[in-house]
This record gives sequence, C-alpha cells and structure tokens, in this order.
Amino acid sequence: MPQWDVAVVGAGAAGLSLAHRLAGHATGPRTPSVLLIDAPPGPLRPPPRTWCHWAAGPGRFDAAVSAHWRRVRVRPHADAPAGAPAEDGVVRDIAPLRYRMIRSDDFERLVLRDLARSTNVHRLRGTVDTVRDGPDGAQVCLRDADGAARVLDARWVFDSRPPTGLPTARTLLLQHFHGWFVHTARPVFDPTTVELMDFRTPQPAHGLSFGYVLPLTPHEALVEYTEFSARPLTPSAYEAAVRHYADDVLRLGERRVSATETGVIPMTDAPLPRRAGQSVFRIGAAGGATRPATGYTFAAIQRQTRAVARALREGRRPVPPAAHSARSRAMDAVLLRALDSGRADGPELFTRLFTRVSGARLLRFLDGDTRLHEDLAIGLRTPAGPMLRSALDLPRLRRRPFDVPATPHPSPHPPTETA
Repeated sequence: MPQWDVAVVGAGAAGLSLAHRLAGHATGPRTPSVLLIDAPPGPLRPPPRTWCHWAAGPGRFDAAVSAHWRRVRVRPHADAPAGAPAEDGVVRDIAPLRYRMIRSDDFERLVLRDLARSTNVHRLRGTVDTVRDGPDGAQVCLRDADGAARVLDARWVFDSRPPTGLPTARTLLLQHFHGWFVHTARPVFDPTTVELMDFRTPQPAHGLSFGYVLPLTPHEALVEYTEFSARPLTPSAYEAAVRHYADDVLRLGERRVSATETGVIPMTDAPLPRRAGQSVFRIGAAGGATRPATGYTFAAIQRQTRAVARALREGRRPVPPAAHSARSRAMDAVLLRALDSGRADGPELFTRLFTRVSGARLLRFLDGDTRLHEDLAIGLRTPAGPMLRSALDLPRLRRRPFDVPATPHPSPHPPTETA
C-alpha cells in the first residue's frame, strides 16, 4: 500500500497549482493524500519571475494578480513597409478578457497559505534524485533538507521539474528575455495599456526582437527586451539591450531599477511526452504546457491541472491532457518554420495580425480557444506565400536533437542604481 496517493515533484507554477486543486479538509475515498516535494533553497529553486495570461471573469488565483489590463498595443518596426501603423502602433481592447500579471513570490505565498490549512496535502523540502516507475505505483528517491536519503512510495507521481533535454524536433527557437522593474522620476507609463510587442528595437540578423512593458503605475513598470532566436545573449548584451530600449526608445529619463528577471523558453515543435511510465506523469512546461509559438504557459497549466485533479477525485487514471490541440500545434509548427527559415518577417507578421484581427479573438487564438473557421480566417491574414511554403516544407524536414542552453543570469542591478 503506497504511503501517498499522489506525490507532486516541484513547487513551481504547475506543482503548486495541482497541489492547490487537490487540497481539501474532507476525508474519504475521493480525497487523495498528497505530498508536495519542494526543492530546498539553492540552485534548484528558480529565481522570482513573472507569469502572464489572459482570462474573462474571476479566476482561482486572483488574489495573487499584481495588475491587469484590458488594452494591449503592438508597435511596428521603424523600417516597417508602407501601410503599416504609425509609430504609436495599434491598440486593441481585449474585453471581456483581461491581461493579468502574477509574480511568482505572490503566487507561492497564496498557495502555501491555503495548503497550510489543508488536511490532506503535506509539504516536504527535498532534492529528488530519481523516480522509479511501477505498474501499481512509483518510488521517489530523494535527500531531505538534512541530507538524509529517503524513499517514498506513491500511487501516482506528477513531475513538474524542467526536462533535462528535448525530444528531437524540426525547429527550435528560443524566446529569451531580460527585464527591469523600474521606477521613474516622471510619469511616463500608461497604466491602462500593455506594450505587448514593441518592434522599435534593433532586429537581430536571424529571428526577431521586441520590447515588452507591463505598466503598474505612471511611475512603475516591468520593462523587458525579448528575442526569438537560436541562442541567448551574454549577460552584458542583455543589459545593453534593455538599457537601449529604456533610454533610447522609451526615453524614461531618470530611473531606478529595483529588480531584474531573465529567462529562456524553448519554442519548438518537439512533442513533449506527458507520460513517463505507468504511474509517473509530467505536468507544466515539462508536460507540453508551453504554447510553442508564444511561450505562454500559465493558462495551459491551469487547464492541465484542473483535468488531473478532476480525474483523481473521480477515481479515474489521471493522465494529463494535451495542453494544446493538435491543430494548434500544427499551426505553431508552420509559424516557427516560417520564422526560423527567414521566409516570414516576424515584426511585420505580428503587426499585421494585430492590425487586422480583433484583440480578444487574436488572444483567444493564441490560447487555442478558437474554432476552425476562426483559425482559417486568421490564417488568411498572415503572409500566404511564406506560410504555405513553410507548411509544404515541414514533411520533408528530419527531426534532430537540439541543445537548449542554460538560462543566463546577468548580474542583478543594485536596488539603488539610478540613471
């Protein structure tokens, strides 16, 4: 008899979301015992980060939402072709959706507070070495916070740790970024509107780049530089890119940087398996929750963990569902190929989409929440030739292994730095 019905390995967005959905106070055959295994402080714990998603109406984790917006803006590149929007870009109202920002520290505090009141979820600090699968359960081999080796038995194991490698793929681009939380001396931000893609950044020779601004107040915002390309930058190059965007493009003037964040998200058509055995499953980014063409993950994690929790409470085999439909993944594969091959001009493509498609519909499309006729209508607003050639190209491409570089960590700005 396993010690636990469920073991959740990792306490990031996916692990915490699943544990939260399984938390309860009742006892009985449909209330599983849950062990949440969280890495101790150290290199295995990711640094604080920001997650964004869009949704209509109230959500499960609204208490952790730092800010939300109903308008998004896309600005064209300075060398955009004739007919493109002016430099001030195209602004879209996304009602009834809201673009929401959650900081990982706030999310963790909310979930752990609720878990502390639960009678069926328990938390253990430890470093998992291996997970051994079996037909009627699995064993989790770990070292606890004191360094003692332990072996725990669970009927089901859900592993949310980042994968050590990717399956073979036809295309791999990296979405990599570095951002500053800034405070400005004068009111320069519009707190009603997210700068979703500001293409007034120097474009790399291969791929695309853009600025991204989440305004919190007229004086405060998260300002990021993002690239879609094959390789991350050096720490000094990230700092230079964000500084150029903040000072030369946004012209923020006197500012203070209070915190930074950096990340690398693989954008690939590699199929990420959600099963690692008879009793072991992968969830979150490790289980394919990241949307290949955008890098957004949080909303898909909620769909995935909601389905798993429902299956467990109903006594069914809790196989995590695919976070994105086969049609969405096929369209993403075409887009990634068009961008990676250079056939499609990324800034022109995304600006065209936001110019010709309503904001709410386009965001639903990016979340895989549109019907076939809507997908076809949106597809007709992309550059037909490059997309068609890329679609015809895919069947001939051989899947091959790719290396995903580790996330670079630029030296953080001291909170007192001003410029």
